[in-house]
Amino acid sequence: MNYFIVDAFTDKPFGGNPAGVVLLDSGSFPKEDLMLKIAAELRYSETAFVRRDGEKEFTIRYFTPKAEVELCGHATIASFFLLHKKGLASGQCLCHTKAGDLTIEAGEKVLMQMAKPRIVATVEDTEEIYKALGMYGQNMFCPYTVQIVSAGLPDLMIPLPDVATLQSLQPDMEAIAEITKKYDAVSFHVFAFGDDGYTAHVRDFAPLYDIPEESATGTANASLTYYLQQNGYLGTEAECAFIQGEAMGRPSVIATRIQPDGNIFVGGTAAIVAEGNFSYLCRK
Repeated sequence: MNYFIVDAFTDKPFGGNPAGVVLLDSGSFPKEDLMLKIAAELRYSETAFVRRDGEKEFTIRYFTPKAEVELCGHATIASFFLLHKKGLASGQCLCHTKAGDLTIEAGEKVLMQMAKPRIVATVEDTEEIYKALGMYGQNMFCPYTVQIVSAGLPDLMIPLPDVATLQSLQPDMEAIAEITKKYDAVSFHVFAFGDDGYTAHVRDFAPLYDIPEESATGTANASLTYYLQQNGYLGTEAECAFIQGEAMGRPSVIATRIQPDGNIFVGGTAAIVAEGNFSYLCRK
C-alpha cells in the first residue's frame, strides 16, 4: 500500500488542511483495526483509503485516529487531486462513500458534489454552546440561529457577531465534545462575517473525533452554504469562498457552489507533500 500526505484547499505545501491518502493495491479494504492504526500513525485528522473500482469509479473509506467517519470533504479533495496527478482519474468520476455516492470533477482543481443538504434541527437553548466557546456572559447577539445541518455529516452551525470574536475564542474541548455527542453532531462549525471579500471566516472544532481544530472542512462548509441560503443570506444560486485555518497558521480557502436544485459542490486544489510505502504491512 502506498500512502501520501496531501494538503487540500491550497496550492502550496504546508498550507491548507493535510490528509493522509492510502491507495490500495487490491480490490478489498484492509481490516478496520489496521486502517485505524494507519490513521493513528499518520496522525492527520482524516486518512482516506481509496479503492479503484473502474476507470472512473472509486470507493473511499475515511478514518480519524479514533474512528471511521462516513465522509470527509478535504480528504476527498486530496484523494482525487492525487489520483489525477497519478493519471488514475480525470473528468467526471463516481465516488462511493458511506454517506452516499458523490459526483467528482477530477483535475488540477477538484469539485465534489455533496450529499443532499438538510437542516436536522434548530437549537433553542444555546447558552452551553457559547459557554463552551469561552463566551459565557458576553453579548452573543446575531440575527441567525444555531442549527444542526448535514451535507453528509451533521455539524452545529454557530454564528458569532464578528471576526475578532471568532479569532479570539478560548474553546473548552471537553465541553464541546460532550455537546456534540449530545446532539449527535461531528463538530462546532463557528463563523462570522467580515468585509474582506470572503463569504465568511470560519473555525471548526471536533474534539469528539480527536480533532481539536481543523484548518479546512469541506463537508461543514457545504452545510454552512446551505444554512446561509436557508436563512436568507444567499440566493437560490450562489458561489462562496470561506477562509478557515487562520488561527492555526494554515489559512485555507474553500470554494462552494449551490445550485437552484439545492445541490452543493465543494472545491479546491491541493499540494502533494510526501509519499511512502507500507511495505511491512503488505507482506503480512
